[in-house]
Amino acid sequence: MPLTEAIGVFEHRIAPALREQDGFEGVYVLATPEGKALVMTLWHDAEAAEAGVASGLYAEQVEQYVAVFRSPPGRELYDVVHAETPAGAAA
Repeated sequence: MPLTEAIGVFEHRIAPALREQDGFEGVYVLATPEGKALVMTLWHDAEAAEAGVASGLYAEQVEQYVAVFRSPPGRELYDVVHAETPAGAAA
């Protein structure tokens, strides 16, 4: 699956499912010219982030990309310790 197709899957299937989750606050999808990608989801708190894992939502979404991964997907939790919203970002 080419990166553009993978992004399309994300935009049309995964992003809408994320928006329905309690505590979901946003997402960034980053890509390199070499075709690597990183998805960073933003949640109200750790409990909201973990709820998607506990419900099976995370595994269900990752499954859609199983043919794309060159290595197993990783998952890490981070706390925001500093943030500045880009000047053109919507409020």
